[in-house]
Amino acid sequence: MLANDIGMVGLGLRREMLDDFIESPPGQVDFLEVAPENWLKMGGKFGKQFKQLTEKHTFICHGLSLSLGSPEPLDVEFVKSLKSFFKTHNIKLFSEHLSYCSGTGHMYDLMPIPFTEDAIKHVAGRIKQVQDILEQRIAVENVSYYAAPGQEMSEQEFTLEVLKQADCDLLLDVNNIYVNSVNHGYDAIEFLQAMPSERVVYGHVAGHYEESTSLLVDTHGADVCDPVWNLLDKAYNYHGLFPTLLERDFNIPSMSEVLSEVDIIKRIQSEFLAKSKGVA
Repeated sequence: MLANDIGMVGLGLRREMLDDFIESPPGQVDFLEVAPENWLKMGGKFGKQFKQLTEKHTFICHGLSLSLGSPEPLDVEFVKSLKSFFKTHNIKLFSEHLSYCSGTGHMYDLMPIPFTEDAIKHVAGRIKQVQDILEQRIAVENVSYYAAPGQEMSEQEFTLEVLKQADCDLLLDVNNIYVNSVNHGYDAIEFLQAMPSERVVYGHVAGHYEESTSLLVDTHGADVCDPVWNLLDKAYNYHGLFPTLLERDFNIPSMSEVLSEVDIIKRIQSEFLAKSKGVA
């Protein structure tokens, strides 16, 4: 867990934000998330700034290249380097995508894992192997996808069975649920309700691009839309309050604009707490 205070709000830290956080860290941000691949070998000015921040703030990591669904052997040396990095920077939690990005080479994209029984066993085994090496539980994120090759079951069934067989935690990406529900025509509320509350360790919200009314692209390059904010509110009602983080990967606006969305998360959390305590 990130902390005893489950009503925490986080922000994905990007290199463009470093100076702002060094000079004037915003008080409404409780924790920061980075992709470890972007910082493992970072030295010089950026490396020093990053260490300065991790010594003062709560950090978690969200991986990009563990490639949990890959048919190739797990990169054990990479996992060991992550373990060392987590110790150096006091990383509180590690999550990865329920996808793959490598085969005989690196694809530089997050590819959908086939929703099959064989894939469940394969992915669950790899997650267990990672957890054994790291000596800690990890969380996997429900991902956006645009095709489902060899599909034998629904995304919901696949996700639930991976979590069960791997005995790992869940990073609940609310935007991905919304994007997939539009692209694949399923009920976002039903999917959200089906997720196991006891495994949700934190959540993501982000913006996406509307290619058409029936095709959304998960870009993290726009403001969060109202349906996603509404789904986040529903998520708290179904699963209780959990730490929630804003992702913004490009088209990054001013820090004040980014923080205005962080403030929306805080407001939704505060309203949920007030309702749960019977405060009008």
